[in-house]
Parts: sequence; C-alpha cells; structure tokens
Amino acid sequence: MLWLCLLLLGDLNPVTANDYFGTYVGNFNNRFHGISGEVYAVDSRTVFIKGFTYDGQGPAAYFYAGKTSKPSSAGFQIANEKGSTNGLGSYRGEDIVLTLPGGKTLKDIRWISVWCDEFSVNFGEVNIPRNLNYPRPQKIGAFDGIHLVASDRVVVVDAQTFLVPNFTYDGSAPDAHFWVGTGSRPGPEGVQVADENGSRDPLRRYDEKTLVIVLPGDLTVFDIDWLSVWCIAFFVDFGSIRIPKNLNVPPSLRMLKIEPQSKLNCEVLDDNIGLEVRWAIAGKSIVTQLVGKLQDGQYMAFGLSGDPFRTKMVGGDVTVTWMDQRSGKGYAEDYYLDAKSQCAGGRGACPDSNLQRGKNNVRLLNSAIINDFTMLTYRQPLKARDRFDTTIETNTSQAVIWAVGPVNSKGEVSYHKSRLRGDLLFDFGRTPTWNCPIAGKPAPQTERVKSQGGRPTPAPVARPAQPWYIPPIQCFEPEDGVFFAQIGPTGGDSGYSAITGHVGWGIAWYINGLLIPEIHVVRGKTYTFVVEGGDDPEFAAGYHPFYITDDPEGGYEFKTAEERRQIRVFAGLSQTRQGVIIPEGTGRLCEWKEDPLRPANSFASFGGYQRALSLNCREGQPGIVQWTPDRRTPDTVYYQCYTHRYLGWKIRVFDSCDG
Repeated sequence: MLWLCLLLLGDLNPVTANDYFGTYVGNFNNRFHGISGEVYAVDSRTVFIKGFTYDGQGPAAYFYAGKTSKPSSAGFQIANEKGSTNGLGSYRGEDIVLTLPGGKTLKDIRWISVWCDEFSVNFGEVNIPRNLNYPRPQKIGAFDGIHLVASDRVVVVDAQTFLVPNFTYDGSAPDAHFWVGTGSRPGPEGVQVADENGSRDPLRRYDEKTLVIVLPGDLTVFDIDWLSVWCIAFFVDFGSIRIPKNLNVPPSLRMLKIEPQSKLNCEVLDDNIGLEVRWAIAGKSIVTQLVGKLQDGQYMAFGLSGDPFRTKMVGGDVTVTWMDQRSGKGYAEDYYLDAKSQCAGGRGACPDSNLQRGKNNVRLLNSAIINDFTMLTYRQPLKARDRFDTTIETNTSQAVIWAVGPVNSKGEVSYHKSRLRGDLLFDFGRTPTWNCPIAGKPAPQTERVKSQGGRPTPAPVARPAQPWYIPPIQCFEPEDGVFFAQIGPTGGDSGYSAITGHVGWGIAWYINGLLIPEIHVVRGKTYTFVVEGGDDPEFAAGYHPFYITDDPEGGYEFKTAEERRQIRVFAGLSQTRQGVIIPEGTGRLCEWKEDPLRPANSFASFGGYQRALSLNCREGQPGIVQWTPDRRTPDTVYYQCYTHRYLGWKIRVFDSCDG
C-alpha cells in the first residue's frame, strides 16, 4: 500500500474510484484460523476491510473493538457487514464494511479483533493508530458569479458527492450545466455532471435551494480542479469553485461497491398516489424524504401520532411539506396538531413557529418533481427540541400518522383529503430495509406493523371535472325567511374548493341542508338564521359562530385592527363599551357526517352525496341571528365563521324578488 502512504504524505498523483477506500489503518494480524485483510477508515464510525479472510471454524467468533492495550473481553461487539450480531461464518477474500455501534468512534478504540467469545481468544486483530486522521466531509469555496449564481460554502461529502447549500441561479441561460474539469480555470474541455435529480437537461431557476450532485462513473474529486456552472453553447463560466488537492474525505458508497439504498429505509403509505416515506438516521438527526404523485396545491404530512401505540391525529407531531410547482420552491414546516381544525389563535393544526415557545425544528434539504412525482427531503433532530415536539426513538416502534390535503397560496394547510386508516407503527432505528417498489421488480414484503381496523378501503374514482351544482336558495323561499345553519364536510374535489375557488379545511356551512348555497335575499325583509355551529370556545374544532360580512374570507376573531377597519359586519357580532367583540351566532353543534365507506368523490352529484349524509346534534339550544338588509347593504355579502376562514359563501341582495 505504498501509493496510499505517499498520498497521505502529500503525493499529488490522482486517485480513481477503483483504488480509494479511505485512510489506510493497517492489516489484520493472524493469530488463528487464517485471519487476513486490509483495513481502512471510511469515516469516524465506518471501516472498510478489503479482502477479509476467516475460515469460519472458530466457535462463537465475533468482530470486537476496545480501548485496552490489547484485545480482550472488555471490548464491545460490532455487528457484521449485514448488521447481524450472530457468530461469524467463513470469508474468502471478501470486501466488507463495518459500522461501530451508536456513540462509538474510531477515536474511542485501539483495536478491532475477531474475538472468540466462548474461549476468550483473539483470532486476529488490527491496531488503530493514536490520533488517526480519519476522512470526514470538507468545506471548500462558495459559488459567486453571474446570472445570480451563488451559494454558501460547498461541502465535499465524499470523494464523489457535493452538497451545495442555498444554491441560486436565475435560469435564464439556454444551456447551463454543472461542469467539472482540470486546469487553471473552467473551459469546454470538461465533463458534464447531472443535476440533483439525475437530469442532464439545462439547469432551471434555483432560489436558495440545497442540492446534492454526484460525479459520474469513476470520476472523483481527486481527478478534477474545479466545479462550474458552465454554459456549453456559449463557452461561459457563470460561476465556479476550486477543488483543493489532497482532500481527506470519505470514499463514496459506489467506490465501496455498496448500493446506496442499503443505507435507506422505505415504506409505502398509499399505493393510489404512490405515497412513500424514506428515511435514514444521521447521528442525532433523521433525514426523511416524502414522495407522492400530487396535484399542484397539495401538501404531504408525516410524523408521530398523538398516541405512541395507535393512530391519533390530535397531539400529533408532524412535518408538513409542499411545493410551489411554478417556482419549484419547496417548504417543510414543523406542525403540532392541537385539534382537528384550522389553526386559529394557537389552537388547531398549527406550525410550531406560530405557538408560544415553539420553533420550526425541521430544515428542508431538497425539493424536486421527477416523472410527475413530488419529492421533498428534510432533516430534523431525533430528540424533541420544544414542548410541541415528540422524540423519535431508535430502539422501539412508534405509531405514525400521515395525510395529504390542500394548501393555499399563503402556505396554509387545510383538512386532509387522504389520511391513514387504521394503525401504523414504524421502528425508525431498524436495520435499513427498502420496502418500496423498484422499477421492473415486484414490491418487497413490508416489515411495518399495520391494521386497517377491518374496514375495506374504497376504490379510487376519477375526479369530476366540474363542481357540483348547488341550487341557490331563492329570496321567496322559505316564505318565513328562516334558515338553518349547520356544519358539514366540504364534499371532496367537486365540493367547496371547486365551487368557491378557495382551499377549504374539511368543513363548511350547510344552509337548510345544502353545502354553501348562494342565498338570495331582498332588502327590507327580516331573515332569521338558526345557528347550530357550536357554542364551546374550548372545543376549537367545533366552535363556529355565524356572522354576515362583506369579507369573502371570514375568521374575524383573528384579524388585525387594520384588517377589521377594511371590512363591514352586518349581523352576528356585537361590541361592548370597552370595545370587546362578542359573537352572537352561537348554538349547539349540529354536524352532517359522511359515510366513510361512501366518500364524496364517489358521487357524481351533490344530491346523491346529500342523501348519504347523516345529521348528528349535541344537546343544547340553537343560537339566533336576525338580519334585515337595507339600501346600504352591498349587492353581495357573505355568511362566515367568526373563528375560522373559508367556511361560508355568498348572499345576493336584491331590491325585489321580481328580478
């Protein structure tokens, strides 16, 4: 291994992907049973043994490591290359990778041994030098060029991988690519590097996006002098960084002949939309990737249940991710599910950053759309950082939850369209296992624990192209001008969002049994709204005071003073002498409930859907709101909810019913 010793001493000869395995540690000394092999430090916890040999004849032999002066039973066991702690079998010149157990590094040990536990005999060992300079990721320069090309300092993760934090490029050039080569400056004699999605198409616009790009084939950082954003058509360097010589970085998994997915976990959450969750434990953090075939304006949420042993949304700690498909910008937000309601006043499904002493402890790493699948990758600490977080355990199974639903242009999520049915438990610290489909191969059997509660999952149906027709309530009906205002579901793809163009959050007003109908009224006539939207402010998900306003959004309670000055309220709210707003439209909660076996999307019309709903009312009395529109009332006003936005719809005001 003279060439590697020279490299460590400063030799400048290039190293290829076929002959670099990390920092050379030493060779195994054979004591018994033909032990041999060359040992390399890949990083602080990983060693590569090239050509490992052992005849497998010793009883109860294991890989051991310790910090005593020589091998002994005072050490600790290292799992074999397959993650197993069973006794070692025979090896015949095999290349293997070992990982020290959690909390241990090469700084903590003085030897690695093939140790016979039954007779306390060392079959062979390699000594770990003191002050071993093991490979580790290295920071180099930052991009700073034209066309807004910029980044934070680039990290050489390993000999074939770059992490480019907060990369920016305006995307206006016709033929820009990542480009590497040799020499004093970038030029056309170079090699193209695929983008973070593996594509060789011209680079699109990036806005402070973190990228991971990988050198092709056997090319390594030892073979190149620069990394550039290069315009092939016009021979222009938009921005570049120099690659220092003799970087002491880990070899890539490819160089060690390891399939990258062997370090990853993957589970399918929903076959219908290809929803998958992938994860890897990275020290004290976990890196998670959510993948799904989403429509524009949808989010994916995944996290820990509010109950450690079963599915429970309330109390859950989830990450909500979504992507603006027009700009390509992704988002990942740490959410606490205080209640099954839209976030309002610190109650409901709220970002941790909106809560007192809460913080967004999730960091987005990457976002992309590949073959119509949205992929969002984020990192978060395993340990809870604030009172709204739940610690992710690595030594036991935990119940998880997930959901897919709409998100509006302000990044505000609404009630889910799809969610987990039954209980689902994950062991996040398990030996990495890929339980997702691979192109051309059948999906493997899953190891997750899942129960569907005995209920069949309805077959998916095609989404209707048009909103349901909801007949308006004419100004001559009902004759006595009495309306019943109750709460009910938004009606899937053809319901609230299709009718209004707004993103709802799962519930909406039902007037006389109709989902957000337009109400036609005439000036000078008094109308009575019998309100059954809830009267308990402590039950945020079921507290919906009714009021009438010229504001198409609603949610008066949480509007700023300036926002309140811009709108008018016609009925349902009063004000004390001290300026305190009192909602008057409160009453017992009556909810229209959907049959879970007959979801909204299985109905072609609202009439069919309406007949499948059932009304459930709590004990108590309804509230009453009376209103007489007059000549100062605008032609269009809205019935709304005081505590939540986007529950109601339009009231048309006429001078007479004849029109």
